[in-house]
Amino acid sequence: MPMEQSEKQVVLKSIIKRLHQGVAVDKLKKEFGRLIKDTSPEEIADMENALIQEGFPVEEVQRLCDVHAQVFDQALKKVGKASKMPGHPVYTFLAENKEARKILKTLKKCARKAAKSSASQPDFQALIDQFNLLKEIEKHYARKENQLFPLLEAKKFTGPTQVMWGKHDEIRAMLKELGSIIEKKEWKQVTEQVNRVISAIKKLMFLEEKILFPTSARKLNNLEWAKIKNGESAIGYAWVTPSNLWDAEIAKAMSSAEKQPLATSVEEAPQDDAIKLSEGRLTPEQIDLMLKRLPFDITFVDENDQVRYYSDTPDRLFPRSPAIIGREVQKCHPPKSVHIVNDIVAKFKAKEKDVAEFWIQMNGKFIHIRYFPVYDNTGNYKGVIEVSQEISQIKKLEGQRRLLDW
Repeated sequence: MPMEQSEKQVVLKSIIKRLHQGVAVDKLKKEFGRLIKDTSPEEIADMENALIQEGFPVEEVQRLCDVHAQVFDQALKKVGKASKMPGHPVYTFLAENKEARKILKTLKKCARKAAKSSASQPDFQALIDQFNLLKEIEKHYARKENQLFPLLEAKKFTGPTQVMWGKHDEIRAMLKELGSIIEKKEWKQVTEQVNRVISAIKKLMFLEEKILFPTSARKLNNLEWAKIKNGESAIGYAWVTPSNLWDAEIAKAMSSAEKQPLATSVEEAPQDDAIKLSEGRLTPEQIDLMLKRLPFDITFVDENDQVRYYSDTPDRLFPRSPAIIGREVQKCHPPKSVHIVNDIVAKFKAKEKDVAEFWIQMNGKFIHIRYFPVYDNTGNYKGVIEVSQEISQIKKLEGQRRLLDW
């Protein structure tokens, strides 16, 4: 008699928990084999999600990803890839994986050849070129994190996305280490690290193709895929140029006709007084609070050279008062500086420059002052932003801080 969905979830979670406790994989394969006949990728992903929702640490599920892949391998090989029309986000992700496999294969050959020849210049350059090519995989991961994951999270599907984001970061760290080893020409370590990178990326591709993408295809409708598609170009693609055969606008039109529900988020449920911006919506209060909280002073002058805004922070670097609003910017500076103001504005209006900057020392502070022109979508000059920032502490920074230290 087939096992009910709820029973299967309980047993699947039990297997994962016992793996976590150290039970050998081989001892669980037989038990798992009795469950896999009708197990879909979505069930596996839902299981991970349920574990995390119950309080199982994301880091633990992340650590078990490789074990998951080993245990589920035979079952998941029976599941076809989430094949979609060229241009569909899933199709593009899969096309990138196909290219990644070729690059990984060539990278391995280049590493072996460079190590064998003690890095003759041509071999060393070939390795560098292939490594730099592989680093394009960052765009693949960034699109998942910023385009795909938010839509899944809006469906309350959060656990697996957190786990996979963690795997992305592990690979990023491995690539950074590989770059350092290549630079030092430590050839034994290079070949070992290349093998580790290849293994990690291939395991992640397996999880993508057998769990993440099929699950995403089930959970998201055409409206949601259209939203993903429309934002992809802002991040870019790794090694491929997507086809336009799958058209986001046509998909949206078809979805609207079918009245498909769209995953919503806070960003898509604005308050009554929210102002629609190019990305997202904010209330006037939120905009005001945000601008006043920035760690620098902002002043905006419009296309008619009139001051329209300044951020009224309690510790402004330069004095400002409400009377400045509507005043010509030339009259806000001493006569001896007006020619500089006019030159900056003229250069911006003519599009001859895209930034003007100065730095001064005043009252024990090191102040960086920058001016940026603002243009509309058709290239018309709309004004200039002045940004002033005290950078004494920034100038003292060295090395890096990767962890929070209050």
